[in-house]
Amino acid sequence: MATVAGPWLVWELTHSGVMLGLDALFGSLPILLVGAWGGLIADRFDNCLLQIWTQSAYCAVILALWALVVTDVAQVWMVFVESFLLGIVNAIDMPVRQSFCLEMVGPEDLTNAMSLNTTTFTGTRIVRPVIAGALIGVFGVGPVFLVGGLSYLAVVAALLAMRVSELHPRERVPRGEGQVREGVRYVWRTFDLRLRMPVMLVVFLFACNFVVFMPLMAVRAFHGDAATLGSMLSLFGTGSLTGALLIVSRASRPSIPRMVAIAFAVSPTLPVAWIVLAFLGAACIPFPISGNSILQPASAPEIRGRVVSLYAVVFLDSTPIGGPLAGFV
Repeated sequence: MATVAGPWLVWELTHSGVMLGLDALFGSLPILLVGAWGGLIADRFDNCLLQIWTQSAYCAVILALWALVVTDVAQVWMVFVESFLLGIVNAIDMPVRQSFCLEMVGPEDLTNAMSLNTTTFTGTRIVRPVIAGALIGVFGVGPVFLVGGLSYLAVVAALLAMRVSELHPRERVPRGEGQVREGVRYVWRTFDLRLRMPVMLVVFLFACNFVVFMPLMAVRAFHGDAATLGSMLSLFGTGSLTGALLIVSRASRPSIPRMVAIAFAVSPTLPVAWIVLAFLGAACIPFPISGNSILQPASAPEIRGRVVSLYAVVFLDSTPIGGPLAGFV
């Protein structure tokens, strides 16, 4: 829910699309700066223990945002700092969490586990924007940050409850020179990885800045409020869930996401946009899912964390350029 409250807080403080883009930039910039090192950390240390630390850090940063809001001292630069701190945590957590899937289920069930993980994640997109929009409309953004921050304690509890003896641990990579460069060279030497990374970069750069343009569409195009934004993100999430379930059996044609995106752009009313958004979510979500599903099995176990981190750089760090550009446009 904090992913809804954060941009809305920036909008309340600035009423600026450019500031929304800058907030997205600060949130994604750490992936570019330290993302590759996050993958190296995933390859070298206990992934379960690392996640306990990262989830605790998420909790602390989001609760700090709550404190800034309820004490009425929040300024936009403070939100930028908090977004940057969340980005640093995410730079470590993402490759660790993705690599941990294999340790939980083993290689035989990896694809099914990743599909289930993605389905669960996209399924929450249906509920969380509605709840966040309703809470923001009634209580403001403060309670949303409070609930969001405390929710990470449940994740920490789940990690602590895991039976470590039933995991499938992989051999840890010892300390050495040039290990990040080794990951880059591995991607370049592996044809499947070298082919897909640039294609993903182009798509993510120009097409995946929803966090920037969704609030602007809700307020400026459809003259709505936080509840409007919540409903739009929820319907997008509904489509994303459908796309995540369908991606196992078939791939979407490249022309479909383009045509649906154009239909959303020219939607004359909010009800029409609601209908189109579900199809837009279904059309767009298969691309990052299939990319992640292809890259992990194609990577050697001892370097998987670094490959996932480079994918995260491509996936998330299109935003530092694409986010402000989308906000300006």
